[in-house]
Amino acid sequence: MNFADWEASVPSQIREDSLWRMEAYRLGLFLADLAMRDAGQLLEDRRTVAIADQLVRAAGNISSNVGEGYSRGTGKDRARFYEYALGSARETRDWYYKSREVLRPEVIEHRIDLSTQIIRLTLKMVSNERRRNYRFNDPRAQP
Repeated sequence: MNFADWEASVPSQIREDSLWRMEAYRLGLFLADLAMRDAGQLLEDRRTVAIADQLVRAAGNISSNVGEGYSRGTGKDRARFYEYALGSARETRDWYYKSREVLRPEVIEHRIDLSTQIIRLTLKMVSNERRRNYRFNDPRAQP
């Protein structure tokens, strides 16, 4: 499944929410759907049954935490949830690497690349929120 086809299948109620504008959210949601599909293959091999559960949980947490952070009222709260999403993206990448004996090499490469893209985005999001929070709370900051 490619991103464009997947995106067209997402319900309009989700696509019309302002959260949809966040690339990290969209990519995280896409990766969660891919992980659900990949888990089916992982469950077929006894060596990776436990990985399947961890992978689905980690990938599913990315978009959930971005969404929760996006809905928070302060930069400090937003940054905290974006950090959770960052951790989940790194965990997802790790589980995909550990799945390389079962999933096809091109699948592993795509999922690791996608996870890395989300990691870069969430690092930037955390940095932006921390910077905004620092300027807001710094008594030396200019109004």
